[in-house]
Amino acid sequence: MNRREAVCGLVLAGFASALLARRAAAQVSKKLRIGYQKNGVLVIARRQAVLEKRLDRDGVGVEWVEFPAGPPLLEAMTAGEIDVGQVGDTPPIFAQAAGAPIVYVAGQSITNGQGILVRSDSDITALVGLKGKRIGFTKGSSAHNVVLLALEKAGLTYGDIVPVYLSPGDAAAAFARRSIDAWAVWDPYYAIGENVGGGRVLAHASALGKTNAFYIANRGFAAREPLLLRSVLDTLGETAQWAEAHRDQVAQALSDVTGVDLAIQAIAARRSSFAIGKLTDDIITTQQGVADRFFKLGLIPRPIVIREVIWAAPQS
Repeated sequence: MNRREAVCGLVLAGFASALLARRAAAQVSKKLRIGYQKNGVLVIARRQAVLEKRLDRDGVGVEWVEFPAGPPLLEAMTAGEIDVGQVGDTPPIFAQAAGAPIVYVAGQSITNGQGILVRSDSDITALVGLKGKRIGFTKGSSAHNVVLLALEKAGLTYGDIVPVYLSPGDAAAAFARRSIDAWAVWDPYYAIGENVGGGRVLAHASALGKTNAFYIANRGFAAREPLLLRSVLDTLGETAQWAEAHRDQVAQALSDVTGVDLAIQAIAARRSSFAIGKLTDDIITTQQGVADRFFKLGLIPRPIVIREVIWAAPQS
């Protein structure tokens, strides 16, 4: 081999090494970023590492990011910091109204596990008693919609109450020191307030109207990785089926991941609905009603059409 051939060989070897390094880096850097809260199927999936097991063969890593509520989760999704997450009915409405790049990818009926609490010694015994009271909840969260449903049922208006916008943790503290009269929230905070926080249930959300939760994806991610997203949803669907039949183990998983006491998560697990399904006409119609309610009250800046941001899943 002459000198020229040797040099060419080294150059080609260098290019080959660089190409392999780039491919390896691309595989390592391909990562699914999931936003979750202190409840639900995503917590169970994290505990069991089911997504990691399924996606590892495709060279996809998984990064988990916890959020205290749905609104900050969708803010992070809008900023491109997470790809997929699960939230209640109201956060995606506020996000869509703000022009966020999101799509609905799956639905989940909420049968229990959220509502309105008052202090155990409160003189508020009916929804109409909320008139003139300070009600704590996270703005733009599912609890916000629960409050609106409660006011409608009681024949009250939004102007009849004093809304106090607080994160779940801050609302818990305010509830404990009696600086709010009522607290609208979801599990596990709902179970904490009811069982160890001196609270009494004024109304379960399920008695006020239909409520749903949703799996939301960043629109760009859904467009780039439709097969990956479908694989994620299939895996989460299988996890949800397992959870429906193993609630004791679910409670342990929820406690292990979130740090919330096992007894509290056991209450949440017993009354949770885990099943994940398609976005049916009924779910979409119900969600449109929620959006219309918020626009009518001037709580979102413009009317929105839910069907415009429903993901078109790839066909098998």
